[in-house]
Amino acid sequence: MSTGNEQTHAYCTAFLGVEAVASGSLQHVVTAVKGMLSDSELARVLIFDDSTGKPIDVDYHGTTDAVLTRLTEPSEESAVTEVNSQTARKAGRPKLGVVSGEVTLLPRQWEWLKAQPGGASVTLRKLVDEARRAGEQQGTIRKSQEAAYTFMTAMAGDFSHYEEALRALYAGDAERFDQYTQDWAPDIRNYVKQLAAVALQKKN
Repeated sequence: MSTGNEQTHAYCTAFLGVEAVASGSLQHVVTAVKGMLSDSELARVLIFDDSTGKPIDVDYHGTTDAVLTRLTEPSEESAVTEVNSQTARKAGRPKLGVVSGEVTLLPRQWEWLKAQPGGASVTLRKLVDEARRAGEQQGTIRKSQEAAYTFMTAMAGDFSHYEEALRALYAGDAERFDQYTQDWAPDIRNYVKQLAAVALQKKN
């Protein structure tokens, strides 16, 4: 669950039951729900981070200003992280540029590398960059899947075809995902699709 200063920069959506009642920055959402809902309704409000699908813990006691002030107070965990970060920076940062290292390959692999345009070093750098890009793309898809899964588990676990929708999510099957979620509460369905957009994007 999100805590600390990072909350104040989050974009999120608030739900009262299956209805989305506010969306935007956390400050905007908190101000909106405090202004429109009763205390009993606030107790049932759930706010979700639009990037992770995780719930955000908010203490609604007191005035709106008091609630917003608490959101900007750093948690003990974030304070420790900042201290560690500053310590790491004082220790110095590595120099940028080309770094030499040992690479062990079979003779036929060296022969192939040397025969490529630019030679072995250029080819290796290109291969590493391509692998990094592929890994980053997979990481982005995985984050989208996890965000949708987290929200679905919290809000749609009792909905029809929940398990089928999860399987379609992880299979990247947008058509089946749409089919299994079409009867869900509209706001829940639309938010899940927003979280899952990258994971379900059509592949060329």
